[in-house]
Amino acid sequence: MNPEYAAYCQADDDFYDTPHRSQRTADDGETLYAPARTPAPEGWETTRHGDWFSYSPLGLELPPQGWKIHVSAALDNAESVLQRVADYCLPRRIPFKFVPGRALLLLRNSKYGDRAGSGKFITVYPHSEDAFPEVCTDLMALLKGEHGPYVLSDLRCGDGPVYVRYGAFAARFCLGPDGRWVTGIADPSGTLVPDPRGPSFKLPEWVTPPAFLTPHLEARAAVGTQELPYEFLGALHFSNGGGVYTARDTRSGAKAVLKEARPYAGLATDGADAIARLERERTALEQLAGLDLVPRVLGVHDVGDHRFLALEHISGTPLHTLFVRRFPLMSAEPGPERLAEHVAWARRIHGLVEKAVEAVHARGIVFSDLHMSNIMVSDDESRVVLLDFEAASPAAENQRQIVANPAFIAPAGRRGLDIDRYALACLRLALFLPLTTLLLTDRRRVLRLVRDITRIYPVTEDELRPAVEEILRDAPAPAPAPAPAPGPGPAETLRDTPAPGPAEITVPGQRGTGATVPEDARIPEDARIPEDARIPEDARIPGPRRGLRTPGPAASAAEPADVPEPGDWPLSRDSMARAILASFTPDRADRCFPGDILQFASPAGGQCLGYGAAGVLHALHETGAPDCPEALEWLLERVKEPVSGTPLGLYDGLSGIAWTLRRLGRPEQALETAQLIIRQPLDGMGHDLHGGHAGIALVLDELAHTADGAEAAALRRAADRCVTLAAQALESGPPSVYTGLLRGATGLALLFIRRYESTGDPALLDLAAAALRRDLARCKPHTDGALLVIEGKRAMPYLGAGSAGLAMVLDEYLAHRPDAAFEAARQAMQPALRSAFYVQPGLFRGVAGLMLQLARTPVGDPAERQRVIHRHAVLLGVHSLPYAGELAFPGEQSMRRSMDLATGTAGCLLALGSAYGDIPAPLPFLSPRERPTTRPQPGAVHQ
Repeated sequence: MNPEYAAYCQADDDFYDTPHRSQRTADDGETLYAPARTPAPEGWETTRHGDWFSYSPLGLELPPQGWKIHVSAALDNAESVLQRVADYCLPRRIPFKFVPGRALLLLRNSKYGDRAGSGKFITVYPHSEDAFPEVCTDLMALLKGEHGPYVLSDLRCGDGPVYVRYGAFAARFCLGPDGRWVTGIADPSGTLVPDPRGPSFKLPEWVTPPAFLTPHLEARAAVGTQELPYEFLGALHFSNGGGVYTARDTRSGAKAVLKEARPYAGLATDGADAIARLERERTALEQLAGLDLVPRVLGVHDVGDHRFLALEHISGTPLHTLFVRRFPLMSAEPGPERLAEHVAWARRIHGLVEKAVEAVHARGIVFSDLHMSNIMVSDDESRVVLLDFEAASPAAENQRQIVANPAFIAPAGRRGLDIDRYALACLRLALFLPLTTLLLTDRRRVLRLVRDITRIYPVTEDELRPAVEEILRDAPAPAPAPAPAPGPGPAETLRDTPAPGPAEITVPGQRGTGATVPEDARIPEDARIPEDARIPEDARIPGPRRGLRTPGPAASAAEPADVPEPGDWPLSRDSMARAILASFTPDRADRCFPGDILQFASPAGGQCLGYGAAGVLHALHETGAPDCPEALEWLLERVKEPVSGTPLGLYDGLSGIAWTLRRLGRPEQALETAQLIIRQPLDGMGHDLHGGHAGIALVLDELAHTADGAEAAALRRAADRCVTLAAQALESGPPSVYTGLLRGATGLALLFIRRYESTGDPALLDLAAAALRRDLARCKPHTDGALLVIEGKRAMPYLGAGSAGLAMVLDEYLAHRPDAAFEAARQAMQPALRSAFYVQPGLFRGVAGLMLQLARTPVGDPAERQRVIHRHAVLLGVHSLPYAGELAFPGEQSMRRSMDLATGTAGCLLALGSAYGDIPAPLPFLSPRERPTTRPQPGAVHQ
């Protein structure tokens, strides 16, 4: 589970959005701190950018890098600290920025916020390195004795909340060691190198700290854990609140677990810091002492201002790990015996957990954070132990929930023992289908979930009814769906075809309440943290309308009876189109269709092919759904003069937008956008398909065929340059840390294959083969023998970064040149496309992408492929999360809906259109090679 997504659940109950847009601040009586409410003094300007509010003196030019000062504060002293820093900086014309309100400060310091940014409340930018010592010393004196969380990335100065580090002032970017674009600073030769921004203090090797920092460096070096009677063996987990470690007692040799807590950090939604939560855990466990279903408390130790709770080490396997190992739907055909065996296992395990929770309740304690990762199962599966009682509370106090996993978070009105009862009900269902995260957005989806559980497993609705009643107890009645959005009626359908039918962050449950998401709460085929979408400086551009519908609370109505199944094409197409149009927000400048959090990672996030308007318009157009002219105009207006920082790539920037404009019948604007691209220096970029040379070269080469004369020649030269750079990177550059179609060598292989098709040069096929072999080297047979991309401990079958994307490009290669090893590899990948369950619906990291590959590959029997496609379409229905009374889907992590191509409804629309449309809907440069020969009739239901 990626905790970063939790922060983007604050602002909206339907879609991911930036935390600073949250209306919960008003609900909570939140006001901005005074410096964010008052007009800027004469000679100053103020700006708001995301979570930061900046004060900048007019006419001052800062150096691009140097020593910066961070000031931390707790919730109780933040406004006072900020006012004193502002009163110091303003008369001296020292620029500074700050987190402008209490809710955002709590989020920044919450349990799963970014550890590298933890504690940073105010940033002060001294005018020069000469001015730095004086400014720092003054602030140390000004804030002496104040408290705040430790800034992990910095050096603490004195005993107050003042911290320093050497780093970038201006946004400059370079490639990091893992192949991602990161903030850069210039070394003595002027070369940009990564700015060290991890959760520990690190000086660039060429920087000599000023002499006044010497005692503070010595004080930092003197801090250690030698006084603890434990030897650290390894780290289990890190968060903003501290770490969890395995250790050995140096006195007895016994193994133990140490839980570390830092003061003023790791905040829960009630403002309690990590130390307060650790004390809650100790108090609860001491009250539960003697029960064999909780760990024993071994002691409490203070080291400096950190506190360590020593606990009994519990042997066994976390329930979520055990579940993944035995989950029957991970195979294509689990069979009735295996399904029945799983039902018996799920009943037994749930019974053990239920009894454990009842025993905790009998001692007067509410666990309040029950989920699969907090349950340890003994090796013989006869006993469970409940872990992590930091959210526990006395049952008599009837408190609300302050931390929770999003798949088990209780509704806002639940308190006390009812919190655990709700989690137990979710667990009963999650042991069959781990999709209870959908209930975070719409509790009434439990009815569909139970329907699908009883369809798949030999279990009755009567058996699951108590869980359903518990989940829906106090749920509001579904609101009536709003009037249909403009879209095709029966006479307007464009294609009348005989087609089928797991650092600290806060997550809301329902409006007005929240809970933190545990980092280790992974579910099967866990989605990984999204790659950094920031683009290097040299790959960037320098330098109210009427909506179709205003979404509101009524748009979140429960699924009406007439929402079509995904396989009921074209009814499903038209319903998805209406859902997309209902989400249209033309008055916003950052995006017009809600999507993934990467919409907010760059100025083009809301416009681009992967996550923004271009991808949505592409999916609508290619599937024959109604276009959205207003969204096209919105996109055209912004692409005319891209803002500084706009990426150039296929899925993240201008290249993808230009390609889409041409597909949408706007060749002139496409060529104008291409001209913006080729005027930028392209040499310092990455090489992948997603945002680098491979994708840009493909777009420029295609657009060159639509241009004339000098313009066409310029586009070809730029495309050729990108191809050359990609080839050089493959042959002599360091291997990318990524694998697959979007960011790995497979995307380069696609480029070389397409260039071979236009030039006939066999050397390009040689390059493609080398690229494919590089990614195949990172594949291994999985437990069922399927060949899968291995990413750390995860086996990845998906289109974007897994074996499906690799198989897709192998299809392209083998259409031109036989290769026995490649043929064997793509055959071995087929089982990975056919499992009975995938945890997400999206195009690049879910079942939709596998459906698209099955619809286009020539491998295997067409009728069998079509049968699997039908089954995947049914699974998409299980994942569906209707919006505005129409068919829609959740995005990455399934905590909110998404309408974009990469993660959401538009991607599912494209995949279904590829499988069922008259003219198969393509991905860029990946038109279908073959179509299944048979298609079912509308309204059909497929198992």
